[in-house]
Amino acid sequence: MCADISPFRIEIPQADLDDLHDRLVRTRSPYLVPGADTEWDHGIPSGYLHELADYWADGFDWRAHEARLNTFPQFTTEIDGQTIHFLHLRSPEPDATPLLLNHSYPTSFVEFLEASGPLTDPRAHGLDPADAFHVVIPSLPGFAFSSPLSARGWNLERTALAFGELMTRLGYERFGVEGGDIGAGVTGRVTTLMPERVIGAHTHGDRLQLGMAGDGLPVPEGLSAEELAGLEAAQRSWGQLKGYKVLHETMPNALAAGLADSPVFQLAWIAEKFVQWAHPATPISRENVLITASLYWFTRTGPAAGDFYWELAHADNPGWGGTNGVPMASSVFYSDPLVRKVVGPAEGSGVFFREHGEGGHFPAFEVPDLFADDIRAFFRSLRA
Repeated sequence: MCADISPFRIEIPQADLDDLHDRLVRTRSPYLVPGADTEWDHGIPSGYLHELADYWADGFDWRAHEARLNTFPQFTTEIDGQTIHFLHLRSPEPDATPLLLNHSYPTSFVEFLEASGPLTDPRAHGLDPADAFHVVIPSLPGFAFSSPLSARGWNLERTALAFGELMTRLGYERFGVEGGDIGAGVTGRVTTLMPERVIGAHTHGDRLQLGMAGDGLPVPEGLSAEELAGLEAAQRSWGQLKGYKVLHETMPNALAAGLADSPVFQLAWIAEKFVQWAHPATPISRENVLITASLYWFTRTGPAAGDFYWELAHADNPGWGGTNGVPMASSVFYSDPLVRKVVGPAEGSGVFFREHGEGGHFPAFEVPDLFADDIRAFFRSLRA
């Protein structure tokens, strides 16, 4: 192990757990508008939020989850003045392909843990050992234990360069890369900045991307009247969901103050997105919602996420696009017939592209086996 890399264990002080419990039981709630405690048209309903918060205070066992998380080998290193926390899950297969996994928002490194077993040790799961990966899962700068932020300016480009350096320190000169949401942005930037090192890049998305047509994604030409109506409906839906993004990108400081000071605020901010962005048939478990909320709370990640979005919006080159000839692939979950026309490759391009009716914005949480299968299939196609 490189001298610049140190083993890491999660050890949240008991005083922090006691403080969290005290804040939760003293939560000051807004006056309820009659009928608004169960409806989602205003965002997360107070009834659902209070149920989650009550369980977080008096039923959720953080120490049990902390112990499980510590069974995964974790490390920290300093790159470009920033602490970078990461998991390094080596495969028992010596010829495994190095794979960098970039988590999304509002998740963390925990997003990929269930999929990590089939990826690192396919033989143990009855799969082809030739499809094995050495998996590296960093926490984005400012997220979880890659915190606190050491400076401004941590955007996609700076993050991609830091993760490239991380892979170098681990001895991986060439590697695959994968991500969704913000992680897809990091993945794309890695392929642009260091194409000679990237074996292949896989990204994942979902039907939420339909609503982004005209707002970050081009509107395809030649759509029928029915397709245009479907696209407009998706755009209206996204317009109702993207308030978080507007705040993060414009004036995140007031939001950051609330997220750092109120655990119920932080919980609501995360749980709302987990419910609304996941497939209704594969909801994120209550335990995973609260593991994520706990990590964000204990490490004050909520404000840092706002900083990350602000940096993306104000960068001279946001850096979402570009491949420089690197083999690319994408998978879309909870798909729709219109999705291919908005985000799919050109017909006959030969690009690896898969659509699934299952899963949603968080496929590694929702359908981990399907998620891992697509990654294996893509890199298998490169070997072939």
